[in-house]
Amino acid sequence: MVGPNFRAPKSPSATAYVGSAEAAAPMQGAPRPDLGDGPGPRWWMSFGSPALNALVDQAIAHNQSLAGSNATLARAQAQVAAAAGRLYPQVDGNARVEREEINLEAFGFDPASFPGLGNPTLSLYTVGGGISYDADLFGASRRRLEQARAQADAQRRQTEAAHLVIAGRVVNAALTIAAIQARIATYEALLADDQRLVDLTEERRRAGEGTLVEVLNTRSQLADDRGDLPQLVQQRDAARHMLAILLGEAPADLGPADFALSHFTLPRDVPVAIPSVLVRKRPDILQAEADLHAATAAIGVATAALYPDVTLGGTLGTAAPAAAGLFSNSFRSFDLFAGLTAPIFHGGTLKAQQRAAVDAARSSAAAYRQTVLESFQQVADLLDALQNDQRSVSNQQDAAQTATRNRDLSRLSFEAGNAGILNVLDAERLYQRAQIALVDATARQYVDVARLFVATAGGWTGGLRQVADAGR
Repeated sequence: MVGPNFRAPKSPSATAYVGSAEAAAPMQGAPRPDLGDGPGPRWWMSFGSPALNALVDQAIAHNQSLAGSNATLARAQAQVAAAAGRLYPQVDGNARVEREEINLEAFGFDPASFPGLGNPTLSLYTVGGGISYDADLFGASRRRLEQARAQADAQRRQTEAAHLVIAGRVVNAALTIAAIQARIATYEALLADDQRLVDLTEERRRAGEGTLVEVLNTRSQLADDRGDLPQLVQQRDAARHMLAILLGEAPADLGPADFALSHFTLPRDVPVAIPSVLVRKRPDILQAEADLHAATAAIGVATAALYPDVTLGGTLGTAAPAAAGLFSNSFRSFDLFAGLTAPIFHGGTLKAQQRAAVDAARSSAAAYRQTVLESFQQVADLLDALQNDQRSVSNQQDAAQTATRNRDLSRLSFEAGNAGILNVLDAERLYQRAQIALVDATARQYVDVARLFVATAGGWTGGLRQVADAGR
């Protein structure tokens, strides 16, 4: 076969994702990256939520985007079988029945010379078959088969990536719902505190110890805090609607999806594939490699078009004026043939197509290298996030404790008449911001761990038909 033979790109020489200058001491309580072969296919089970596991399984089975991707994969596999079939002799049969009138005048006869007969009408029965075989002297058909297999492999990798992404989006949707629920619960607790503060100032005013300004300030704070709650409910409902679509359902058909952060367990160890393993497992990298393989095979197809092509074949048939004569040797005929087709002058088209195929392969090679680099960047960012998220959670926990104590002391001081209501409201606002920030930091930690699983997972392969031997 003419054209270059594909060789898989070499594994990267890098052994780590971040340099020694960036590598920080492990933060106590942070999930620990375990460099090795990376996570298994069902990585979401690490969060310890049976409800989450069931949702991901449902999405894998019923998501419509995945159904379309699976169908596209099946089409690519069928195209491999079609390309493989062209390597074999092509056999066709034919049968025909004709009723025709012979124009004698067209053959130089005068119909008037045959009184009472005119132009004769007759029937003709034909049965036959033929066989043809492309010798594929320079491997054009075999390169096309190689290209089809590589394209099918690329589609399989794309389908695996789609399964992995959908699983990650389901996990992210569940964590988002849990985070919003936590924020709603925090706001509801704050509203209850605001109401108690309103009641307290009104009691003080009735007792002659407070003023109307204090009452109005507390009522304003209560109204202001209530204004944020509908938006949180809207965000939670939108997250539920998105989850329903991921599961292949209409939003109205979604069952209970009341997740809480307490329903999940933060993994203590996160398996992370080392760089040399990642390039052999991550679906988008493997898809880029398969695209490069297909582009390399296309060079062979374009190169083979510059050379002659030989076709061998033959036909066997019989034609008779009556159906009974089809089985008589008297009406049988056959022919054998060999054909040669060679390009002589195409105005430079064929060579230009070959150069275009070479350039396309170079482009695919660059796209592969870029995909590898971007995947390394993604993993490096998320490894840093493991440590920084834990620092954020620890810092927000300290801030929340301090804000809680400040709020409690401010209330006691106000009730004792040693501080004004504005001090209490300021303390309430600090407490509110600290509690919300703690919820956000905790949720972000869970989400970043899930993203790291997705960034280093090997993809979902269950139920996907292999194409390595398709069409063989």
